[in-house]
Amino acid sequence: MVLCLCLLLAALPVSAKEAASQSKGRILFVPHDNRPISDQQTADTVRKLGYEVIVPPAEMLGGREKLGDPNQLWDWVEKNTDKNLKAAVLSSDSLLYGSLVNSRKHSFSKADILSRADRFADYRKKHPKLKTYVFASIMRTPRSGEYSGTEEPDYYQSYGADIFRYTALADKAETDGLTSREKKEYAFLTELIPKEALKDWMNRRSKNFAASEALIDLTRDKVFDYCVLGRDDNAPHSQTHMESRKLARHGADLSVSQFQVMAGTDELAILMMTRAVNDLESVVPFVYVRYNWGSGPNTIPSYSDESIDKSVHSHIIAAGGLQVSSPKRADLVLLVNTNPNGKTYEANEIENNGQPREGTKYFVDLVSEAIAANEPVGIGDIAFANGADNALMEELKQRELLFKLRAFSGWNTATNSTGFVLGQGMLSARMSDAARDQLLLTRYLDDWAYQSNVRQTMAHQLGWFRGSGFYASLNEKKAAAERRSTNLMRRFVEDNLPPFDGLQDVTVTFPWNRMFEANVTIDSE
Repeated sequence: MVLCLCLLLAALPVSAKEAASQSKGRILFVPHDNRPISDQQTADTVRKLGYEVIVPPAEMLGGREKLGDPNQLWDWVEKNTDKNLKAAVLSSDSLLYGSLVNSRKHSFSKADILSRADRFADYRKKHPKLKTYVFASIMRTPRSGEYSGTEEPDYYQSYGADIFRYTALADKAETDGLTSREKKEYAFLTELIPKEALKDWMNRRSKNFAASEALIDLTRDKVFDYCVLGRDDNAPHSQTHMESRKLARHGADLSVSQFQVMAGTDELAILMMTRAVNDLESVVPFVYVRYNWGSGPNTIPSYSDESIDKSVHSHIIAAGGLQVSSPKRADLVLLVNTNPNGKTYEANEIENNGQPREGTKYFVDLVSEAIAANEPVGIGDIAFANGADNALMEELKQRELLFKLRAFSGWNTATNSTGFVLGQGMLSARMSDAARDQLLLTRYLDDWAYQSNVRQTMAHQLGWFRGSGFYASLNEKKAAAERRSTNLMRRFVEDNLPPFDGLQDVTVTFPWNRMFEANVTIDSE
């Protein structure tokens, strides 16, 4: 495969820095749901390069409760595709099930799902020259009902931890074998989990698996310019990991220039959008990657089943880049903030109290030195899941480095963060300084201000408000929570961020009626 990449580079400009011009045009984009980062923030990244990105109306996209209509979305895609379109970046979860969430809850028949998959082939026949990129999820295996939120069938709240463990043992039985104690545990769980619940969950997974096989077959038939399957929240032993292993075998004859199975899901949209732009502009960005000291590249983050260096390498390839061994000619120097002990924590844990930890100063020294050497630095902040590292951010602020970066991400799982920063970072060389600052500001407001600080405060204050509602379903408390969160955000930005126009009027809303996702907007936007 190295030979293939070398041949590819011989036919293309060797780096983004040497790209002489941009090819502007229209790109059609179907996200996997209407969360701000899935929808607006991904599209806006490419818009800042001068492309027109057309996206289905938010009300047509699936959300948390309204799960989307795949046939309606297909009709929209076909209606909005014409000869002037440069590329189409499509979520198969939306076009097969209606949305990412509905891929976990739907009651569609296997025949209906595969019939929708066939529409990809029809679409290619109608538009044979249109560059088409598809991203899909392999159904996740949450560790428990609590980890699943409300995005799994109701029975997962009661039996999610048992189902997770049951599938972990089934996966381990295939790869490593089970001890006698584990065999007894597996037998016990077989009796404990209600058979109808397990049957429902596994039947839906089998339909998803068949659809994933169909997407691989379509890739083999050159229906897609690129297809990527993402392992949604999973673990080294889990049903997701098992299915991924089998799907990788099904597509083993395809090169990484056509197809990949990789850890993560929510970052796939930005990776495919980045690949589309890189293909249109005939650019192969060079990416140099360095980790914090200690476990660094060998860190296996929570919600993942592989070391972070493998995920990052897969992301770079998927986005159309090439990982290089030196920062000297790199279009992006990706510095990954890992904990030296190899663990990843949650942003709401006590470790994220803002006090420097082992590795904090060393990592920020790396950042400072790279910026002083005029290297284009992006940070993948994965020390904590679901929010930025407060100690890191405070140190970057004190050293006035926040807006000297090319890109930053620390918003959800580790692979979500590294994938997102890679996408934005690869494209940043072709953006204005103002555009990069806007993207950085969005991430700082969401990942740092809201996720790691305001959200934590609000989780403890919800009980103060009248009416019914709680963290995962705000309901009658939603309006009060939005007002309070907005006030807290305004205090935070006044203390921590430069006085950008409109920043004093930042507002927070909760489009999914829960505190986990926030739509943070600035009045000047």
